[in-house]
Amino acid sequence: MSHRIARLLLFSACLLVVIGCWGCSAKPAIQPNGEMKTEVKRVVDGDTFEISNGEKVRLIGVDTPETVKPNTPVQPYGKEASAYTKKLIEGKQILLRFDVEPRDTYQRLLAYAYLPDGTFLNEKLVREGYARIMTVPPNVAYADLFLQAEREAREHKRGLWGDEQPDKPIQDEKRANEAQAGLIKGNINSKGEKIYHLPGSKDYDKTKAEVLFQTEEEAKAAGFRSPRR
Repeated sequence: MSHRIARLLLFSACLLVVIGCWGCSAKPAIQPNGEMKTEVKRVVDGDTFEISNGEKVRLIGVDTPETVKPNTPVQPYGKEASAYTKKLIEGKQILLRFDVEPRDTYQRLLAYAYLPDGTFLNEKLVREGYARIMTVPPNVAYADLFLQAEREAREHKRGLWGDEQPDKPIQDEKRANEAQAGLIKGNINSKGEKIYHLPGSKDYDKTKAEVLFQTEEEAKAAGFRSPRR
């Protein structure tokens, strides 16, 4: 065999190895509004977990108190939320369903999770008081359901709503970050009216964001209006 042929065969073999490795590391394509069955390998915190293929999943529409965020102290009720999610899903087969955007900027999967008995995990975390709602368009399929679940949890003082948690500094920091990011707050009042508030407006700082929008167009498209003067 000539040296030229040997070099060609060696190059071809190396190329196949590189292509094979690239294929292993590439994240699988996920279709909007699709679904997949998987096993939960490890729970990271109350709203994030790792599945059998190594990918991380962030639950859509809910936000549990922080426990593992860098440079952030463990927030009240965070450990309880993490333990609750771990008890429900770690090591178990679950069904993931996706919305319009199946990945976030960190390339984590964004999903609604269902337990083997059909329990809707996202909703359960909110209804039992382990999470607050965090609606980020365009993934809003169950925004109204989550809002109703949070109201029920607050009325019955479940979980993190059970007593006066010392989280005011955390909420103040969250509001400051929202304003800095230019996020528009959407709020649904006691009459069911959907109203959005712009950063810097009179009621912005004291308004609880039930939905966040990047633009006024997004807010209006979701049925929200500006405050009446």
